[in-house]
Amino acid sequence: MSDLSGKIALVTGANRGIGSEIAYELGRRGATVAVNYRGDDSGARSVLRRFAEAGVSGASDTFKGDVVDAASCVALIDAIVARYGRLDVVVNNAGITRDGLLVRMSDGDWDSVIRTNLTGAFFITRAAAKIMMKQRSGSIVNISSVVGLVGNAGQANYASAKAGLIGLTKSVARELASRNVRVNAVAPGFIETGMTAELPQAAREAALGNIAMRRFGTPADIAAAVAFFASDDAAYITGQVLAIDGGMTFA
Repeated sequence: MSDLSGKIALVTGANRGIGSEIAYELGRRGATVAVNYRGDDSGARSVLRRFAEAGVSGASDTFKGDVVDAASCVALIDAIVARYGRLDVVVNNAGITRDGLLVRMSDGDWDSVIRTNLTGAFFITRAAAKIMMKQRSGSIVNISSVVGLVGNAGQANYASAKAGLIGLTKSVARELASRNVRVNAVAPGFIETGMTAELPQAAREAALGNIAMRRFGTPADIAAAVAFFASDDAAYITGQVLAIDGGMTFA
């Protein structure tokens, strides 16, 4: 298991779903985790309770911040560095969906998804990079999606944002490599969450038919890959995109 002892990690949108699982896994492996949330902190607090219940010690805490606002992102990074003295890992997980067919998609639904899922990652990465470049160390992990690789009907905004994250990953990886800052992405496929649980049975069976392993993934599957990229075990890996999809997509 990759060891993250002594590392300071930020996970955006860590108050629910895959983000909360990533935050928990990083903490379980020894990292001090800044559990970011935008509004209600109840979900973020539940991550800290889970740490306590599992006997995970450390100084992890919740940090409010809205990734769609550049100033808020700078303030978030500054608050973490002021509290812990450094920042070793950033996981750009915050994201939303506003699905709809192209001809019916509103300007607002397009803009909100692009701004949250892509521009927000840019804002956080830009602020964090300044810290990591000075440290000459760091790992940034972007949460993309298989739809960013292959597209998906009804998700032109989401797929575009997730594809953009892949481009951001590769570009920033080239810029920061000389400072020993690594940038990678994971691209989840169908993951068992509240959203997939609500799919009609026919839709679930159709989705499973496209997955070689014939099962959906779990948030823990994503968290384990993120922990690997965040750790020194991945010290010679940058600019890569790892699809975690049970064989839904093959390069």
